[in-house]
Amino acid sequence: MNEKIKKEAIEWMKIIITALVFAFIITQFVRPTLVRGESMYPTLEENDYLIINRMAYKIGEPKQGDIIVFSTELLQEDGNPKDLVKRVIAVEGDHIKIEDSKVYVNDNLVNEPYIHNNYTDGNIDMVIPKDKLFAMGDNREKSLDSRYEDVGLVNEKDIMGKVMIRLFPFNHIGTID
Repeated sequence: MNEKIKKEAIEWMKIIITALVFAFIITQFVRPTLVRGESMYPTLEENDYLIINRMAYKIGEPKQGDIIVFSTELLQEDGNPKDLVKRVIAVEGDHIKIEDSKVYVNDNLVNEPYIHNNYTDGNIDMVIPKDKLFAMGDNREKSLDSRYEDVGLVNEKDIMGKVMIRLFPFNHIGTID
């Protein structure tokens, strides 16, 4: 009887240790995040639960159109740093110009079928420096993003990952473009 309990305890320990190892490995590659606010509407909505790929930019580079999560120096109401979810508009070396509510990258008008109300405020004319990128929300009227000094250009080292999957709400489960 004592031997049976001992074998059972060892089996449970193996299961628990295996689960902990898998959990550790998974958290190194993916991270959950929750959307707060309307800055990415209509692509993402308040309380969408997302999974981000933390390895995407360790093996590749951000590109125009990617939706990313990055850390900022902005603070939440509880005093913790605020992470933002935005779309990459221009990357290192690109010339971005926002004029008359239109966005141009390298003198080409950017096709943005994902934006809300087809309106982009701001007058920007700059070349994106090394290790930086320019990111904006899809709901330009309600997005604190690279157009504003509070956020500014995103340091590539501050990118936490690329948004890959929406898990909630259940009727919108799927990959994010």
